[in-house]
This record gives sequence, structure tokens and C-alpha cells, in this order.
Amino acid sequence: MAIDLGYWTPVYGGFLRNVTDEGRMAATWEYIREVSVKADRLGFHTTLVPELYLNDRKGIDAPSLEAWSLSAAILAVTERLRVMTAVRPGFHLPAVLAKTVSTLDQVAPGRIALNVVAAWWAEEARQFGGRFTTHDERYVQAEEFVSVLNGLWEHTPFSFEGSHYALDGTIVEPKPSSHPVIFAGGESEAGRESIAGFADAYVMHGGTLDEVRANVTDMNARSERLHGRPVAEFGMPAYVIVRDTEAEARRELDRITTVDPDSPGYASFEEFQRNSKLSLELTRREYSVGTRGLRPDLVGTAEQVAERIHDYADAGITLLLIQASPLDEELDRIAEQLFPLVPQRTLATLT
Repeated sequence: MAIDLGYWTPVYGGFLRNVTDEGRMAATWEYIREVSVKADRLGFHTTLVPELYLNDRKGIDAPSLEAWSLSAAILAVTERLRVMTAVRPGFHLPAVLAKTVSTLDQVAPGRIALNVVAAWWAEEARQFGGRFTTHDERYVQAEEFVSVLNGLWEHTPFSFEGSHYALDGTIVEPKPSSHPVIFAGGESEAGRESIAGFADAYVMHGGTLDEVRANVTDMNARSERLHGRPVAEFGMPAYVIVRDTEAEARRELDRITTVDPDSPGYASFEEFQRNSKLSLELTRREYSVGTRGLRPDLVGTAEQVAERIHDYADAGITLLLIQASPLDEELDRIAEQLFPLVPQRTLATLT
């Protein structure tokens, strides 16, 4: 079964919480531009641009880049790459965001997608003035947010009255050339049910094959019940280590997972656990790269990793969002060694 291979844009200047030196990786447009152009040329399908105003990998004092201005720049310097940009409703007005997306579609028609995130970081919201309500209420807000986006992209004028947003005769022109795919992720019962209602696609944290199968089955059943159709796409991040031998790959894994509880990013990891209703307990080893990216265990030779990716495609994953370090070097390695072994599917918007 085919799968799309994408990657996670390192807005924080790296992926590793325990390793200070990640080669040339830096939270700069110069580096992101290089990675984006290379990924586009090599044939990577989608990049996810996370929206974080503070750096949760290297510590809150470290630099990080803003998602939406960065996404505009990435779209402008690439030709095929789909850009999935995260958006937290507590930091945005939906009508303004609808206008932003419509404008980005003028730059790169059909190449913008959204990842609607209910948010988890109370300290970030405090510093930047974001609205941070209770866990379940954040999903209610997300539902209204997406309802406004869809209404403005489909109707002119558009009015809306909800508990979080109110619009009266709002006009957004031009409309996007095609409806942007809306991803969302969450593990609580309230989150899953909400996402099944308002999102087209589901993005989960890294998981075992059994966990992924259960997620796919559950979300497809919810979508069938609510909409009469399965979920359009299933995305999953995963940290990838491909080396000539399995022993070499495992040595690299050991290097990046030596946890230092005093590292600058550890506090944000603990807050993430406090403010999220997760279906499992995270280990400090999984903390090392975030998003449970090591849980799929995509570590080994190209043949071993490719076989594992095929297993995840069979389990229902349609989009793999790769993390690797240093990313500029690893994208070359992955394209050279994995692409011939992993057939990729092609979305209609990219043909």
C-alpha cells in the first residue's frame, strides 16, 4: 500500500531536546529555505509547519520562527510541496485566517492545508495573550473556528453566531481555488468526537502498529457515523534514522535519547503532559524528540525502515511526517535510500 512521505519543518532550529549541536540546523529562514527547496526538488509531499510562539524543544529562551509568515515564504520558493500549517484558534480570528489562507492560495494554488490544534501550553498563552480555556472547551472553540472558515470560503457574505465567534455579513474574496484539507489531532473522547465532526483528516502522535490501527478504526467509524464517509487522510509524525547497518542506527538512537532532566525543554514537556488528556504515559525517552516520534521505531537499515513504513501504510497511515537530524543531510539520505523502496501515493490537488 502506498504512502506519502513528508516532513516536519524545524521552526525551533532542531528536533532533539537532549542534543545541543544538530549540525547546521538553526531557527533561521536561511536554513528553512534550503530545506524547503531541497525537499520540493527531491519529491517530498507535505511539510507540517508547527505553530509555537515559544521554543518547546530547546527551551523558551531559544529562538523559534512564526508559522504563518514562514509558510508564505516556503510556498513562494517551492513548486510542488504541500504546506500544512498549524493554527491554534485561541491565537487567531477565524475571518482573518480565512483571508490569509485565501491569499496564500493565490501564491500556491491547492498547496495549503491546515492543522487545527486545540493548544496545550498555558505559559505560551499567558505570554502572548492567547485564549486558553478548559480542555474540552478548546475543542468547542475549534469547531466554531472551522465552521467560520468553511462558511467564509463557501458563501459571500457569511454570518455566524456562536459562543466564541460572531460575524455579520462578512466577505472574504477571493475564495481558495480548492477547499484546503483540514487536519486535527487529539486523543481524549471529547477531542476525537469533535475532530470527527469538523476535520477532514486526522493527524496522530507516533504510535505502535496496534495503537495506529485502533486510532484509524475509531476515527473512521466516527466519520462514517457523522458524515457517511471515512477520514480522508491519516497523518503521523515519526523520527527516522537510516544507516548502513542496524547497529549504527541503534548507536545514533542511544546518542539522542540520553535524557537530561535539567535540559531547557523539559519544563514544557511536563506542562504538555499536565494540559493534555493522553491515552498513554509518555516516557522520558520519548520526550527526547517530541510528538512520540520514536514510538514507531523507524530505526535501522533502509530495508528495515521501509518494511516498517509499509506496515504503517497497511495500518492506515497515508502521510508520514518525518523528523530527522540534521534534516538537510537526512532528507538526501531518505530520498536516495527510502524513496525507491516506498511507493508514494499522489493527491489529486498535486497532479
